[in-house]
Parts: sequence; C-alpha cells; structure tokens
Amino acid sequence: MATMIPTSAFIATPHRCSTGRSSAIWVQKAHFSASSSSFGVSLSLKRASLRLVSVRCEANGAGMAVVPTEERWMYEESEINGPDIWNKTWYPKAADHVNTEKTWYIVDASDKILGRMASTIANYIRGKNLATYTPSVDMGAYVIVINAEKVAVSGQKRSQKLYRRHSGRPGGMKVETFDQLQKRIPERIVEHAVRGMLPKGRLGRALFTHLKVYKGSEHPHQAQKPIPLPIRDKRIQFVKK
Repeated sequence: MATMIPTSAFIATPHRCSTGRSSAIWVQKAHFSASSSSFGVSLSLKRASLRLVSVRCEANGAGMAVVPTEERWMYEESEINGPDIWNKTWYPKAADHVNTEKTWYIVDASDKILGRMASTIANYIRGKNLATYTPSVDMGAYVIVINAEKVAVSGQKRSQKLYRRHSGRPGGMKVETFDQLQKRIPERIVEHAVRGMLPKGRLGRALFTHLKVYKGSEHPHQAQKPIPLPIRDKRIQFVKK
C-alpha cells in the first residue's frame, strides 16, 4: 500500500550584477509528492515557483540595502572585497624582532643560585617577559653573565652534581663534579643550565647565541649598553651560613 507524503525544497541560484558581485539569488521552490511503499520511495514534481531575493551591491546607488562589511565573507570573492576574518590573531613580523634593536641585560653571577638564575635568564632570552611573546619566534633579549666562576649551588651539589661528556669513541665517557668543572671551565656550567631551559631545535640553537658568559667582571659588550637584569626571585642570592 502506497502512502503519499507532500514535501517541498528550495533551490538557490546566484545571479550576478554588472559589477561582478553577487547581487541577487533566484530561489525556486519546488513542491514534490513522495509516495512510500514496500518497494521504496518514489518522488514526483507537482509544481514549482520562482522568485527573486535581492542582495544589493554598493554600486547600485542610494536607497538600496548595502551588504555589511563584516558579512561580505559569506559571499563570493570574499578574499578581495571582504575583511580578513581568518587571520585576526596578531603574529610578529620581521620588523618586530630585529636583533640590532633587542635589549641587552647583564647579570652578576656572584653567589647566585645556579638554577634560579638560569631560569630567569632563559625567560628573558625567550621573551616571556614581553606582551608580544610568541613561542615560535625569537622575541627575547641578549643576556651577559659575568663572574661565572662565583656561581653557587645549594646543598651538597658541589660534590654530588655530575657533568658528563662523551668523545664519541668507545669508552670515551668523561665524568666530573660541579667543583671540578667550575675550576676548569666555569662558563660551561651556566651555559649548560640555560641551554637545558631553551627549546630543543633550530629556534633553541638560535636563542642560545644570545647568551654571553664570561669569567671575571670584564666583558666586550660595553657598546651595547647593557642594563641590569631585573630578578624578582628573592631566594636567588646564596646566603653563606
């Protein structure tokens, strides 16, 4: 036994104006009659009506409804005539992170706790202190560390903290304590700590070049006019008991 089900559908066709923009839409309403039976559903067209829905262009003159600017993206050629709705998030351009315009900081490592000092340095090298911080862009500053041989550690790390390096040949593992490395190459201790807090990859390698570590109080960067690194951590200064 067949059952008749009345239904309808809208078929929209865009119509262009003389300016090349979508000015109107022909909407055709088609009335169908669907019958269902045990053999399936059959669809037959009863009648169709056609009417014009106007969407006026700016060039058509006064007295017509103009498409709002924020809604032009819904129509054709939105990339040319409409706003850029897909890229509203600000992203730094090349002019926003020029190396010659970056700030230079200087920090005296005398009696500074190694880990707390390194984390502060890494934040400024990455630019996390700036409102324009972007994880994938070098937005940070340059940091100069002096008196690297006077950096301090807490607890028993002078004898317990180990530094390993390998020559690449079998049995080429070299191990030395913090105290031994500080006497031999004190700059490497600060570099090793900061490097571990930077991104791993091409960006991290570029950021690491912004760190300048020196033994003693002299450095060759007076022309850059470095300013003291602002450190908020009150426990960064090592207090001898």
